[in-house]
Amino acid sequence: MKNIKAIEEITNFMPPNISFIINRITKDIIYKTEEIRLRLGRPLMICGDGWDYFINKYGQPVTDIDYSYFITKNDISSASEIIQSFSAYSFNEELRNGYITIPGGHRIGITGKTVLENENIKTIKDISFINYRIARSILGVADKVIKYIIDEDLNIFNTIIISPPQCGKTTLIRDMVRQLSNGIQGLRFKGKKIGLIDERSEIAACFMGKPRNDVGYRTDVLDACPKAKGIIIMIRSMSPEIIATDEIGKVEDADALLEAVNAGVKVISTIHGKDIDDLYKKAELKKVHNNIFERIIVLDRSQGVGTIKGVYDNDKNVLFKNNYEVKEKCL
Repeated sequence: MKNIKAIEEITNFMPPNISFIINRITKDIIYKTEEIRLRLGRPLMICGDGWDYFINKYGQPVTDIDYSYFITKNDISSASEIIQSFSAYSFNEELRNGYITIPGGHRIGITGKTVLENENIKTIKDISFINYRIARSILGVADKVIKYIIDEDLNIFNTIIISPPQCGKTTLIRDMVRQLSNGIQGLRFKGKKIGLIDERSEIAACFMGKPRNDVGYRTDVLDACPKAKGIIIMIRSMSPEIIATDEIGKVEDADALLEAVNAGVKVISTIHGKDIDDLYKKAELKKVHNNIFERIIVLDRSQGVGTIKGVYDNDKNVLFKNNYEVKEKCL
């Protein structure tokens, strides 16, 4: 049902004819859909966990491309106008990043021809490709790993989640934040004050300042703020016990995390990668991975989106692997 609601939220940002087609797709397919892609002059497509379908004008999946609905210039122009009218005050600013975040935490990716100014992206014009990415908030998805990031003193270990794109790292960190914020009765863990730096507005999915996703009672959100600046602001203003942020990727992000740890704040973050070795190859993390991260969680899609490939300590000892506990943890 939640995915059906998500589709309804997304179709509000589509041209009426495309929305009509999407709403005719059977619910068993829609429930599994993660992306809806509009490419100028190409077939309308929906994508899920390792699969994709061409869609015809009746909302039916087809294997013969000739029977697909082909996206027209008018479709792209209409979609762009709808998106821009929603986010008129910040459209060009957000467009520089290649996406717009809409209510529900869904992201609309937009590409075309970039316009540069002083070697920086000023805007994107001649928009030709639009990707509607469906945000999913799944309560309980962190249940398998949460006890591995809590120590015997009922504090948390500094934790990094490594994952290739679209393997569930944002969904996982969101539920970890929710549980740590609310408290976990079964582990005797009292809720902690959490400062969430949500640079891409994907974790909390704030709209008009209010989180649309459940990130817990004790969580303060700094929305659409660069991570490095946001971490420092949060420490100075909200006295968090835990800082959480998604997709670190710059040296200044790592420096800010290190400053947080030095200030006595625990950290949880994510990074793109395929395995634990990728963490140690990241140049931007070389100065901090040995000094910060005490727990490393690796995700993949081997058993579906969000598969826990492994949980490791900072010595690379395996605590949990492929959904099986390896080393018993005592609380």
